[in-house]
Amino acid sequence: MNTLVNAKNLTLFDLDGTLIPTDSDHAFGGFMVDIGWANGEEWRRRNDEFYAQYQAGQLDLPAYIDFATSVWRSRPLAEAHAARERFMAEVMLPEIQPQALALVRQHQQAGDLVAIVTATNEFVTTPIAAAFGVEYLIAVQLQRDEQGRYTGAIQGVPSFQAGKISRVRDWLAGLGRQWSDFERVTFYSDSMNDLPLLDLVSHPVATNPTPALAELASARAWTTLKLFA
Repeated sequence: MNTLVNAKNLTLFDLDGTLIPTDSDHAFGGFMVDIGWANGEEWRRRNDEFYAQYQAGQLDLPAYIDFATSVWRSRPLAEAHAARERFMAEVMLPEIQPQALALVRQHQQAGDLVAIVTATNEFVTTPIAAAFGVEYLIAVQLQRDEQGRYTGAIQGVPSFQAGKISRVRDWLAGLGRQWSDFERVTFYSDSMNDLPLLDLVSHPVATNPTPALAELASARAWTTLKLFA
């Protein structure tokens, strides 16, 4: 058993805009256009519309998941995985900056139980979490049919807005832990979408915050951290 399941402190990281200075979901959609899998300008327009919904806290997540996965889920899985590897190498790895890696390592070396909790789906984010050296990833799970093919639907509770709380609790329960076991629970996030979880933890950190979150963090005397220029 991983000894960190007995850790005294829990540290949670949002991903997009927090540990990386971009949105991996939106970027993956753009990459689908770049490699010719998606229909150019029309796809970019819809992708941008969904991203604007997210930024406004009004994202229709089931509709977005259906849209975002539609361009690759009908292809052979090996082909989709190969495209994801290219995306990691060409787009994501250059976005993983030393100061973000150092922040994660700081908490790991302190003996914290560390997880990434993201509203981006597991297909896109699994290799990103691996690149950060984070064992535990809580992401939007994608439903599969009996043949193992992705359906375009969400499996279970999505790790989005208040759903992040439910998913973290379920993950902790699977480790035999609960919130009250920890002396300190820290959550790093850039987004107002994460306000439910930021409100719940003992140490919220507004990280590269949007203007709305920066204002709220100031009013509540939360720690603010700017990782990226």
